[in-house]
Parts: sequence; structure tokens; C-alpha cells
Amino acid sequence: MKVASIILAAGQGTRMRSSLPKVLHPILGRPMAWYAVDAARQAAQSQPMLVVGHGADAVRQAFGDAVHYVVQENQLGTGHAVMQAESLLRGQADAVLVTYADMPLVTAATLHRLLQAHAAQPGPITMLTVMADDPRGFGRIVRNAVGGVQAIVEEAQATLEQLAIRELNPGVYCFQADWLWDALHRIPISPKGEYYLTDLVGLAAADHLPVQAILAEDAAEMLGVNTRVHLAEATAIMRRRINQRWMLDGVTMIDPASTYIESGVTIGRDTVLWPNTYLHGSTQIGEECTIGPDTIIRDTRVGSRCEILAAVLEKAVVEDGVEIGPFGHLRKGAHLAEGVHMGNFGEVKNSYLGPGSKMGHFSYLGDATIGVDVNIGAGTITCNYDGQHKHPTEIGDHVFIGSDTMLVAPLKIGAGARTGAGAVVTKDIPPNTLVVGVPARPIRKLDEAK
Repeated sequence: MKVASIILAAGQGTRMRSSLPKVLHPILGRPMAWYAVDAARQAAQSQPMLVVGHGADAVRQAFGDAVHYVVQENQLGTGHAVMQAESLLRGQADAVLVTYADMPLVTAATLHRLLQAHAAQPGPITMLTVMADDPRGFGRIVRNAVGGVQAIVEEAQATLEQLAIRELNPGVYCFQADWLWDALHRIPISPKGEYYLTDLVGLAAADHLPVQAILAEDAAEMLGVNTRVHLAEATAIMRRRINQRWMLDGVTMIDPASTYIESGVTIGRDTVLWPNTYLHGSTQIGEECTIGPDTIIRDTRVGSRCEILAAVLEKAVVEDGVEIGPFGHLRKGAHLAEGVHMGNFGEVKNSYLGPGSKMGHFSYLGDATIGVDVNIGAGTITCNYDGQHKHPTEIGDHVFIGSDTMLVAPLKIGAGARTGAGAVVTKDIPPNTLVVGVPARPIRKLDEAK
């Protein structure tokens, strides 16, 4: 069975009270609609068709060529929205899967189960339903005397008896394609001047065609996001899912309720995440690391056996066996090689620290290249900005930088050199040379003093 997928994303989402289109509000680092797109793509094994309207340009910018697009110029209801895809999809598939971009919790597994059920029955519609005490505005499933689906009644039109029905319609369907394209043109216009996809169920029943309803196994999947309260609920559920997956894959979380992992993150086995750890973007964490508590890591690659305590890492690279913090800050372009130690309240920006080097507390390195086994004393500062331009600092292997040294860039310090505490270095230092003072001046060659 060849399946086409349509995702409805044209609504304005006024209840979000936002200038951002509703479907672009983020859930754990990705737009809400990304989850619907990903699930539909996996289930249907084809590139989804996204029906856009309000904020169409922003949605296009967010998804690029990951989906096909069709525009619903006038917001005339869900049936009208699906109709916009007819010219592109008619004759292209045996079945059409229809989902909503504001339902980020529906999984590919659930959609796959829906498609399997549809393939096994002759009727034109297979739909998901959910049993819930809180209807959240969903339409009610009305069944006939023998239990078949007869109609979907929207909440606003439901009688008191119908409002008591607990079986609800979350709006996830699979249609027989040829029947769908013809039936869409038979949908009656509503009193509001709109065409509702839900009326297709009544049309099928009137044609004496069976409508199959598959009960959702997890009611949480059917949560639709219409307000920021719903957005918070969906985020909490998604966070629990992600955390559970990593724990089952061998990651320890001391307190999962206070651990935030975005969907694009990867984590190695036997890593321990302490409370208030936030892993964002495309972050990669290796094996046997200890991260947190109170740590934020964004778009950063961390090797194995690292210890990072109460630190912030942004767009950085950390190799194996590195220690950071507490209260360290790696900014964009920071690269700590294997075995580097970075003390508390240190900051590194656009700099490389070579293997085995140690950076003392209260130090700042910017636009610097540091060699192997270098000791950066506490309070060391690279003075890399002159008010107009950034300048580089190069420090060779086995250099010892004394505490409170000011390194005024551009500057090169040769291998094996040393600076005295409090030195202000304004000129290059030859290898194996000790400099002291303000400004720093050489006082002896270190190899001659041995």
C-alpha cells in the first residue's frame, strides 16, 4: 500500500497569543511541527505534504525542503485544507494519512498501527480515537446500535447526551485515496462557512461504508497544543520519553524530573547526569562522563570520562578525560584536548588547549593556542581585544604562566618559557626564558640555570 501523508499546519493559533506561528513553538529544541513531520515520514515512508497558511514563510524557512508544501490561502476548515493537496496527490497513492502539526506526541509506531489496520479493512476511513474524561474540545464519536462509527459531533454542536461521550476524535485519519478526493467535494458547508474533515465520517456512513476506529493505546499521544499550558504539558511528556529512552540505553539520571535533554542530543553509556543538567541542540556526550549538577551544554561535543561541574559549554569541543569547573564557561570555538583541567571560574573563547594542559581558576583565554602540558596560573588573562580588533596569543609546549599574568596580544611565548606572578607580557618570549615584571622583561635562560 502506497501512502501519502498530509499534515495540517495552516491555523493561526490565536490562543497561543504569540507572533510566532503556533506550529513553530519549540518543544525540547525543535519546532512543535517537527515531531509530527518526523512521525508521518517514518510511518508513511514518504515525504509529507505540509498544508501551510498563517506564517507560511516562517514555516518554510524552518523546514526547508524536508517537506512538500501547499498553501491554504483562505482558512475555510480542515476539509478545505486537505482539498488543497488534491491536485498534487490525486493518483499518487493508495491511502492518505492525515495528521495535525500541533499534535507533537503522536508516534510513528501509532501511525504505523493505524496504517496496518486500514490495509486490513475494506472501508474508506480508519481513524484513531481516544478515551478521556477531559475532552479538550475534541469531537465526540457517535456509534450506531451495532457499535459502528456513525458520526463525529463537534463539541459546539453536541447535545448534552453527546457531551457525556468519553470516546473522542483527536483528528488522525487514514483514507482510501480515491474515495477521499471525491468525498471532499461533497462536504456540506458549516454555519461558520467552513468545510470540516469530520463530516467525511457521516458521508461514509450515509453511503453504508464501514468506518473503522482504532483506540489509541496511550492517551497522552493525542494531546493537541492550543495554548501555552498545553505546550508545557506536551514538553513535560516529551521530556519524560527522552529521559526514559536514555536511561534504558545505560545513562544514569540522579533526578530525571530535573534533567532536560533535547531530542538531538546523544549520550554514551555509563554517563551520570546530576540534577539541573540541560543538554541542548546537537550536543554529543561520550561514555563514563559525570555531568552536573547545574550544567548547561549546547551544541558541544564532549568525549568520554569527562567531569563537568556547574559549567556552561556552548559550541565547543571537549576531548576525553577533561575536567571542568565548577563554574567554568566554554564559549564558541573553545577546544580542550585530552586530559585538560580547567579550574573554577575559568572562561575560554575561540581557543585551543593542548593535551594535559592545566588552566587555573579565575583565568580567561581568548583567541589563544596553547601547547602540550602548559600550566596557566590562576588569574591569567589574554588581553586579546584592543578596542577594534581581536589578536591571537600562541603559547608553546611545557610553558609555565605565573598567577595574575596579563598576556597582551598579539603574542608568542616559546616552548619551556615561564612568567613570574603578576607579569604583564607585551613582547614575544623566546623559548626557555623566564620573564618578570611590569612590563615583563627576561631575566635568564632557564636551560642555563640548570
